[in-house]
Amino acid sequence: MTVTGFQHHDHQACVTDGLEALGRFCRQNGLRLTPLRQAVFQILLSSHRAVGAYEILHRLGARGLSPPPPVAYRHLDFLVTNGFAHRIEKLNAFIACMHIGAAHDPAFLICRNCRTVSETDSDASMLALHHRASDADFQIESSVVEVLGICPECRGHEQGNAY
Repeated sequence: MTVTGFQHHDHQACVTDGLEALGRFCRQNGLRLTPLRQAVFQILLSSHRAVGAYEILHRLGARGLSPPPPVAYRHLDFLVTNGFAHRIEKLNAFIACMHIGAAHDPAFLICRNCRTVSETDSDASMLALHHRASDADFQIESSVVEVLGICPECRGHEQGNAY
């Protein structure tokens, strides 16, 4: 799994590919992709930054869509439940999943300054954690790996301001 979010890339292709993957997965799996669900997902794809529910509502309003908060939360729940988005607990916000349809245990690298979130895999750490849990006769049902730090761009700004 590649790390997406901190490196420079063609972000428009990222958005286009994400929307195409969402549509394809929904068609193949009989999921109803409403225009509002697609709009919420596109907002999440618009940057690799965690987006809160009220910011999503604000952006929908700017597009002429004004669902009440419970409706927006239902659309976010649809996206998270089906693996199209992830809830970032630390930030109480959401990001688009960059690996739609792929079975994975993501880990999130979160910049404490700009809230950019990079999704990567947690295979190595999860394997070690499963071994520890097994040794303790503990059955893991779910886990979320969130790592807080500082991204390359913010680190560059800090270093530039140090003098």
